[in-house]
Amino acid sequence: MLPEEIFHSMIGALHFAALRHRDQRRKDQPQSPYINHLIHVLDILWKVGEIRDRDVLIAAVLHDTLEDTNTMPEEINAHFGENVCHLVQEVTDDKSLPKAERKRLQIEHGPTLSLGAKLIKLADKINNLHDVGYSPPDWPLQRKLEYLQWSRDVVAALRGTHPALEALFDQTANEVEMLLKTSTP
Repeated sequence: MLPEEIFHSMIGALHFAALRHRDQRRKDQPQSPYINHLIHVLDILWKVGEIRDRDVLIAAVLHDTLEDTNTMPEEINAHFGENVCHLVQEVTDDKSLPKAERKRLQIEHGPTLSLGAKLIKLADKINNLHDVGYSPPDWPLQRKLEYLQWSRDVVAALRGTHPALEALFDQTANEVEMLLKTSTP
């Protein structure tokens, strides 16, 4: 697929995601628009990961739509295709489960994900962890430290997927750890 075709596909996915997440905000202090997270995940995959697979990039933009909005898999399939829909479903948590169980399953299922889903997970964890350190939610220090460790555990289950993304995760995790250790509780 030509870069121009990929670009137009990504714009369509960003528009779809912006509409679906329009009332959703990040957990940071300024309550940033949620679409910012999706743009950052896409940017990480494009710039650091050098990913040019249309379906992976589109699924990265849509990775939270099933989990956080009333979007149905059939809608993603109709607009973006079966493969994109499958990738989004792979990285979607089952919200009917308790939070601790969902977190445990992310670690347990990490090694069984497709390559595309692993790439999306890596970029998602990089951005989420970056935000915990640099644009933190109003969480107690202990919760931030627990999130850092859980993120490391998830990424440990994805190791061997993409050296550059894993290196960026490690750098981000180390920076966030230093920030948290030097912050006042």
